[in-house]
Amino acid sequence: MAKKTADSGRRIINKKARLHYEILETLEAGIALKGPEVKSLRAGSASLDEAYARVDSDGVTLVNFQIDQYPMATTMPLAPKRPRRLLLRRREIKKLAGKTAIRGQTLIPLAVYFNDRGLAKVELALAKGKTHADRREDIRARDAQREMQRVRSRRR
Repeated sequence: MAKKTADSGRRIINKKARLHYEILETLEAGIALKGPEVKSLRAGSASLDEAYARVDSDGVTLVNFQIDQYPMATTMPLAPKRPRRLLLRRREIKKLAGKTAIRGQTLIPLAVYFNDRGLAKVELALAKGKTHADRREDIRARDAQREMQRVRSRRR
């Protein structure tokens, strides 16, 4: 049986994460999903806007991650924004609990994708919120970089 590689390239990305947060560290975690949610995620009908991860006594939970209902599902419908458990090792959970206890640091999802084995994974980032001045400085630096690229391309 041939491997499916078409789905492995599909990613759902949190586009605003790098704009609003300074990324300190990233890690990969599995997501505990139910059957219709996997089908819907493979179809690409999910949104990471306003999603974040929370460290509880049970483990790490992904909150406000919206997976739309799969239209062909015959079982009872699931809530689109229900909290979803993340699959991490106990050592990683303790490490994240210590780091998120520091004021101003949070866990945000950067992307959701399927790995080569077909398992749903989320790329989490330990992040610190940017101030308005930091965002403006990033925009200035990006504009300066674009201008330098334009000048270089004109010389050639």
